[in-house]
Amino acid sequence: MGHEHGPHEGQPGNGGDDGHEPSGSGGMGSRGLTRPMSERKARKAKKQRPREQEAGGAPHAMGREERLKMLRMHHQQTLWVYWTVLLLGAWTLLAPLTFGYGKGLVEPSGGRDVWLSLPTRVRLMTWSDIVSGALLLFFGWRALTPNRPRSLWACCFVGIWLSLAPVVLWAPNAAAYLNGTLVGMLVIALTVLIPGMPNMVMYMKMGPATPPGWSYNPSSWPQRWVMIALGFLGFVVSRYLAAFQLGYIDSVWDPFFGDGTRQVLNSNMSHMWPVSDAALGTFAYTFEFLMGFMGSPSRWRTMPWMVTFYGILVIPLGLVHIFLVISQPIVVGEWCTFCLLAAAIMLPMLPLEGDEVVAMGQHLVRAKRRGESLWEVFWKGGSPEGSTQDERSPELLTLPEHPLRVVRAGLWGMSVPWTLAISVVLGVGLVFAPVLLGMTKPAADIFRLAGLLTITVSVIAMGEVFRLARYLNVLLGLGVAAVPWFLGGGTLAGRLAGLLTGLLLVALALPRGPRRERYGSWDRFVR
Repeated sequence: MGHEHGPHEGQPGNGGDDGHEPSGSGGMGSRGLTRPMSERKARKAKKQRPREQEAGGAPHAMGREERLKMLRMHHQQTLWVYWTVLLLGAWTLLAPLTFGYGKGLVEPSGGRDVWLSLPTRVRLMTWSDIVSGALLLFFGWRALTPNRPRSLWACCFVGIWLSLAPVVLWAPNAAAYLNGTLVGMLVIALTVLIPGMPNMVMYMKMGPATPPGWSYNPSSWPQRWVMIALGFLGFVVSRYLAAFQLGYIDSVWDPFFGDGTRQVLNSNMSHMWPVSDAALGTFAYTFEFLMGFMGSPSRWRTMPWMVTFYGILVIPLGLVHIFLVISQPIVVGEWCTFCLLAAAIMLPMLPLEGDEVVAMGQHLVRAKRRGESLWEVFWKGGSPEGSTQDERSPELLTLPEHPLRVVRAGLWGMSVPWTLAISVVLGVGLVFAPVLLGMTKPAADIFRLAGLLTITVSVIAMGEVFRLARYLNVLLGLGVAAVPWFLGGGTLAGRLAGLLTGLLLVALALPRGPRRERYGSWDRFVR
């Protein structure tokens, strides 16, 4: 997250970054954080800005010395963060001795072979925490001095490893897994989330938050709040499945499919991964909800690199996750309730993140046309030329009083045409049709696969920037209408149902449906 106004704070808001924000949208406050120590300085700075403008000055054309002064002031206000990193370093270094990683050892579920023996897992997890703790102490001590971004980034990457190590090294007991993942998240938050992206104040270009030609800001806090909530829910679900695969719990509950979840988690499909696929999903969801906090409401412009990586994590990797879950009833022959729930949580995140990625891409295109260095703009952000103030997004702090208003703002950019809603219903019908119509493999698998893919495509197309994706339902509809006639396992009733459903899917994919928002130059693709 960028330190985009220096150290000045306000209440959480969704305004721009040019110093003329709506009420309640200060710099750090625009990241949803407040620090009372800086409120007096913030008020003084806001009073000073109008005087500078009346004199014809450019209050944000700061020189290096002024930026360094702001950096030191911000560092002083957030010094507690870096001392906490030191404390976590000492905690991590002593954790193997405190919790006894060699006690209460467990083996993965289903008699799964792993690439490390149990004694090796104990030794590697022990030394991983000892070395990681020592690195946090070293770089955390260096980070107590301002203007040392490399030390902060080093601590952040140690936090990433602490979150990943229990997955890669198959943490031998629950204490090792819990300690590594929890401390890892805290270190990441304390180094690049709470204080802001290291040294971003040294090069940040301030400006309004809404992209040129857009009717809303896709990086506003209400938009990101939905992503953060979904990411955390996915984390909780995946962690439960991971606890079973890693051997920390002996059974896994499935309210609908009985023993199906256990068979899916212990299947050959799951065991083909060198690590627990559920634990790997937990690691991915960790970043999905943490990265939701990164940056200000202008991050589509100020942090293109972060939006790019976030988009990759959510969209292509999210699609892979969904497709793996879709394939389970076909490859394994069983259903898993919590696997389906994890995929259902991931699915709406794809269209919800798509608009921010589009805004970021438009920004890079404009920067290229202006002759700016794409490399520098990608890593350091670019000019706010053409951007406008975000006066539409409600402040996130109004969520308790006006939850529906904030939730609606979080869903801007998505609409539900009746054609796509009916397509989702038809997809659900295709999933259950084989049971109702007495169909068997392989025709039954075609119905189930087409149904699940139809649901996926239809929900993604509800994101207006991805509305063109609905045409994939034409291919799915044609497949359902034609393929079962040439395969075994179908019944006459099933084939006729497939023909009718397929033709309906084709017809429903043709209308675009309503478009409620504007997306600048991307409008021509919303058709």
